[in-house]
Amino acid sequence: MQRFTDKVVIVTGAGSGIGEATARRFSQEGASVVLAGDERAKLDRVAQDLPPERTLVKLTDVSKYRQVQALVEATVKRFGALHVLFNNAGIAVDGSVTEAPLDGWDRIMAVNAGGVFHGCRAAMPHLIESQGCIVNTGSVSGLGGDWGMALYNASKGAIVNLTKAMALDHGKDGVRVNAVCPSLTFTPMTADMKKDRKLMARFRERIPLGRGADPSEIAAVVAFLASDDASFVSGVALPVDGGLSASNGQPNMA
Repeated sequence: MQRFTDKVVIVTGAGSGIGEATARRFSQEGASVVLAGDERAKLDRVAQDLPPERTLVKLTDVSKYRQVQALVEATVKRFGALHVLFNNAGIAVDGSVTEAPLDGWDRIMAVNAGGVFHGCRAAMPHLIESQGCIVNTGSVSGLGGDWGMALYNASKGAIVNLTKAMALDHGKDGVRVNAVCPSLTFTPMTADMKKDRKLMARFRERIPLGRGADPSEIAAVVAFLASDDASFVSGVALPVDGGLSASNGQPNMA
């Protein structure tokens, strides 16, 4: 498929995991892709495999609005427009509200929720002009709570509801806003979890498909939400979770 020929896409957190897989997917489908992230070496590694005439690398700390604004300006200067913004950059902070580091709240909200806000604020005028769209990386952890992940849950919950609010506010402008909500996905962020055999067994027990996701599987859904195939889809926080959210939470008694 070449659904994004002549389209311009920004991907934040593009140096690894879901961001990397999605940047590659957009590029494969013909888009000009801007790789944004806070580690140049990772971005350059991804960029080396993509067509140079359709690829831009921009070092960006999404928690800083001026840097995000500069990212958007550089994108439009290089490619002439902006059609899709994929707000994917994020971090995790473990712990309950009494156990997490005190500065963890400010850090995770600045990157996860703040990064989405900054991206949408800076990009919206250009997306209105192009009748483009936004996809945000939420999480099943933004749709329900986890044990020992209070700060992460709060940040992802903020993204989910911000997505819905923006869909309401900017539908009249012709801009669609959606979120993708993965469950366990095998990325560098979950590398330590993958090594824990007992934990992985518990995940397999809870996820009906019996496994975690590959980042490319999340990327495929992001590409769908950003494409004209989803032209009447807005305000959705779409679980991509192997059936996890189909459960009412009670144990398997079969």
